[in-house]
Amino acid sequence: MTIGPIILAHAWLLALLPLPALVWFLAPPHRESRQGLMVPFLARLAEPAGVMPTPGAIVARGGWLRWLSLWFGWGCVVVALARPQVVEAPQTKEVPTRDLLLAVDLSGSMETKDFKNAQGQVVDRLTAVKEVLDDFLAHRKGDRVGIIFFGSAPFVQAPFTEDLKVCRQLLDEAQVRMAGPQTAFGDALGLAINVFERSPMKERVLIALTDGNDTASQIPPAKAAAIAHDKGIVIHTVAVGDPRAAGEDMLDTAALRDVASATGGQFAQAADREQLAGIYRELDRLETRKAQTITHRPRRDVYWWFLTAAVAGSLLQHSLQLAFRRPAAREKVASGGGVARRQSSERAKEGQAA
Repeated sequence: MTIGPIILAHAWLLALLPLPALVWFLAPPHRESRQGLMVPFLARLAEPAGVMPTPGAIVARGGWLRWLSLWFGWGCVVVALARPQVVEAPQTKEVPTRDLLLAVDLSGSMETKDFKNAQGQVVDRLTAVKEVLDDFLAHRKGDRVGIIFFGSAPFVQAPFTEDLKVCRQLLDEAQVRMAGPQTAFGDALGLAINVFERSPMKERVLIALTDGNDTASQIPPAKAAAIAHDKGIVIHTVAVGDPRAAGEDMLDTAALRDVASATGGQFAQAADREQLAGIYRELDRLETRKAQTITHRPRRDVYWWFLTAAVAGSLLQHSLQLAFRRPAAREKVASGGGVARRQSSERAKEGQAA
């Protein structure tokens, strides 16, 4: 991973670096009183001279190694307080700028078996729709997607989310007639408008799929389309099934075409799975993924680097002082022992001569 330069979040704290020097020059030195030679009659000796003795003190200075360790530790502490940070490699994130809502018809006619799946087997319309929509959702990365199911009444199965895996799972679990046997297409459009009301996105797209005419809505599809147009919602309509059907299963292609035209969308009709897949491929090209890219560079605090260096420097200074003092002390003891041995030897020789 590429690591950028180190920056200081609070660089103004570096002004504290010369603080020990100011204290050194402006504050009085620390004085330690130590007991030296005891002279009980010192006052009587000093009285004839007219000088009265005063308490003395020792000012500890320390060696160059100690001073170097203190300055190094203080510098590390000040830099740690300034909050050093490593600026890491840039990271990009795509933020969705559009909400895409899918409205899927689950009325009783969706169980008609007149479609073929990818393997060529005859399946019902809903199964074929699931396959096509699953592939469509797999390419929607960068969009927020929501799902509405409708039959005799519409309901929101998934609010707008970037978790497309959940949307695909909820779509796979859909069953025919779970929203009732009839088709309330107009009410589904009205519910979609209400869902978009809570959306902060400027671009709003609805793809509605149905295989029957509207027989249960309280809101006419044309009126719902006019409201959607006023609110900037684009509706694409997809009709599936046999256009020659009659009654409840009859396709009202004129109404679906008018809804799409009123909102600036497109109308398409599919009589089999291949046509349906082609329609969604065309919609995928039409509604290309649009996302805003945000770039930022993460920052990682590394103040502990400098605190560790300060502790390590202090330990090194004490170790070196102990290493230099012990040989000197041993040498002093050894020399003292040699003098004592020479003195005892001379005394022994004097005793033998006597």
